Amino acid sequence: MPGDYKTLKQSAHDEFIVNKSRFIGYACPCQTEEEALAFLKSIREKHRDATHNCYAYVIGENAGIMRYNDDGEPGGTAGMPMMEVLKARGVVNCCVVVTRYFGGILLGAGGLVRAYTKGCAIALDAAQVVRMQLSQRILLDVPYPLWDKVSYAMKSLPLLIEDTSFGASVEATVLIRVNDLEEVTAKLTALTDAKAEWLELDELHYPWPEE
Repeated sequence: MPGDYKTLKQSAHDEFIVNKSRFIGYACPCQTEEEALAFLKSIREKHRDATHNCYAYVIGENAGIMRYNDDGEPGGTAGMPMMEVLKARGVVNCCVVVTRYFGGILLGAGGLVRAYTKGCAIALDAAQVVRMQLSQRILLDVPYPLWDKVSYAMKSLPLLIEDTSFGASVEATVLIRVNDLEEVTAKLTALTDAKAEWLELDELHYPWPEE
């Protein structure tokens, strides 16, 4: 469905050293190519003294724009391996930059491919891959005698509890994927003998953790 795609939760970075070369992987969610290029520019400015700032980015829910660059490393040893990681993880609307400070020891083509692959992978892990899915926000109204049973059941249901308030009854604001909506509401109805009520609030695309 439109809007169901994998991207990154946040900007983040991680790093490692191999044969005295320092590799820093940066990843950032980007909605447009302009945002990706602005992110790349910011990393280049931050690491003006680096030996290389190699990058790969994919823009568009259907991966309509895919760009990568070796930035002076031997052809095919940096940008392409990074792009392969993005494709393997299935992420879009994101940019990854791997910065290298040369440590004086040549890594060879195979070593470079492994290093840039790792740099991209750890950057994605740090930024956290999420799946944007069409979701429904619901206000759930539960009588007090049923709340313990409902709150226990919700721990194993595919939903997220955003907020809970205790007044005349317990009101919980929850997020449910549209694909799971029928199943979840049916289970809650059966569990409470239809004594729990809910109000559909807004529909949105929400970043669920990668499964």
